[in-house]
Amino acid sequence: MKQIENLYILYKQDIYNYLLSLTHNQTLSEDLLSDTFVNAIRSIESFKGQSSVKTWLFSIARNLWLQKIRKEKHTVEYNDLLELYVSDSIAERLITKETAIRIKNLLLEKDDRTQKIVNMRVEGYSFGEIAQEVNISESSARVIDFRVKKWIKAILEKEGLS
Repeated sequence: MKQIENLYILYKQDIYNYLLSLTHNQTLSEDLLSDTFVNAIRSIESFKGQSSVKTWLFSIARNLWLQKIRKEKHTVEYNDLLELYVSDSIAERLITKETAIRIKNLLLEKDDRTQKIVNMRVEGYSFGEIAQEVNISESSARVIDFRVKKWIKAILEKEGLS
């Protein structure tokens, strides 16, 4: 339990700032911050160390936010989700309509399975859920997602859109 407390002290402000950048609501960000650490406590045994602890906590926070959006809204703007998908930085960049259209067109160049993997990831599904749906291993889903994201970013940078 001391380990979680140390993680909380170390990362609470970064995760709060990240959530605030997503929600633009202090109260909601505080609630999601608490939920993030509750979920971390529940799932600490499943943490495989394939990413940093900070990255893992940020993904928990992001997924909680996406769940909240889905419960409140019947539709979520795909462009908003694309922004989260392609952005690595904590201070989220706003993607333009032009960039969103370009990303969608780039994805159309990929095979159906790859498109499904990326679209599920954009919508906030876990790699485990994606693997089960597409009938591949979780690590294969991660690799495909990573390569597509890297490919999209490289093209956007070359075209001056990122």
